[in-house]
Amino acid sequence: MDLSITDTDLPGLYQSADSSSIKEQKKYFNGIAWYLILLIIAALFAYFSDGEPVPILKIIATIFFLTTLAITIWLRISRPDDIWYNGRAVAESVKTRAWRWMMRAEPYIDCDNVEIMRKTFVNDLKTILKQNESLIGKLGIEASIEDPITEKMLLVRQLDLNDRFNLYRRERITNQALWYSRKAKFNKKKSSLWFWTTIILHSIAIVLLLINIYQADLKLPIEVIAVGASSVLTWLQAKKHNELSSSYSLTAHEIILIKSETTIIETEKDFSEYVINCENAFSREHTQWVARKNE
Repeated sequence: MDLSITDTDLPGLYQSADSSSIKEQKKYFNGIAWYLILLIIAALFAYFSDGEPVPILKIIATIFFLTTLAITIWLRISRPDDIWYNGRAVAESVKTRAWRWMMRAEPYIDCDNVEIMRKTFVNDLKTILKQNESLIGKLGIEASIEDPITEKMLLVRQLDLNDRFNLYRRERITNQALWYSRKAKFNKKKSSLWFWTTIILHSIAIVLLLINIYQADLKLPIEVIAVGASSVLTWLQAKKHNELSSSYSLTAHEIILIKSETTIIETEKDFSEYVINCENAFSREHTQWVARKNE
């Protein structure tokens, strides 16, 4: 049967956690971006104010520096990065549970009474939510009030073994492999872009320093360039493009290898083990990434 599974076909808790995570991620990086931009502008005003009798430029530079300080304090107090990671953890946990439930994999093995498996699944969602109580206030209400088991999930669970196997390979494994592959390429390009930007800015600063050695009377914006180079490096470290590229690439290759292990499933037990191996691979990258973030 030709079915497609989208995010709207998953439990409302997944959609709420996913939306909250994306929102807080944007908030976190916007905060860092504005901090670095204003820091460069403040350094620029401080540079032009040097030797000026009117202190207006110094006052403006001070205001910008105070603004960057306020952003730093806000990032520390509100911790959008924590909410981002917690939301991602909840979303991925719910997603993998939903796929296991649809595929009748452990711990949601097939049984005569589907209500038993429904209650088990809902209880697992309650446990996931309870383990992340700090996220509750950040979750949206609209998606959360939806039935945790959607009609599409029920329909997929009722498919025979072969149809579920083919659907899982197409909608879950292939989609995940493509997602990780695209993200690996994207982060590799971004890593290269920001790395060479840093190299260029450092090179400019070195050239200006050499010029200043022989022409000390020249007023050159060496400090501003240095702040810009440091800001780019800080942004690169915050985005972790290089680490993400390697991590995503490794996960994509692992998923393809798992998918290629077999093309035929004969028993429910074999399929359950297959699904569990795949879901473990999907969650491993995220678990390792969270661990690195908390180091």
